[in-house]
Amino acid sequence: MAQIRPRISIGNVEKGIVITFVSEKILEETEIVALEHSIVPIIEQAEIPNIVLNFENVKFLSSAMLGLLIRMSKKIYQRNGQLKLCGINSKIFEIFKITRLDRVFDVYDDTDAAVQSIA
Repeated sequence: MAQIRPRISIGNVEKGIVITFVSEKILEETEIVALEHSIVPIIEQAEIPNIVLNFENVKFLSSAMLGLLIRMSKKIYQRNGQLKLCGINSKIFEIFKITRLDRVFDVYDDTDAAVQSIA
């Protein structure tokens, strides 16, 4: 079976790590598992995991991805890090509002605002 490589871009900034999702759709369970296997080691290897997840390219998102976001946030907060989300389009943000995840996550319009919010 071919291994799925998630389409992400990783960049270091002074205050943390910016992970940008390159795919327009994050729907398939196999892709979400691959994302988890790619991002969790980044969280675990960072001295203090201050992570910005940039969704500017994402148009469609499955509920399984929301579950992954919650699992990642728990790992980050257990290690005294911060998780910031940015670039979420209005349709996906409506899902965040309906599920009240907009109250759980710090969401910003763009990467610069999210990075600047890291204490």
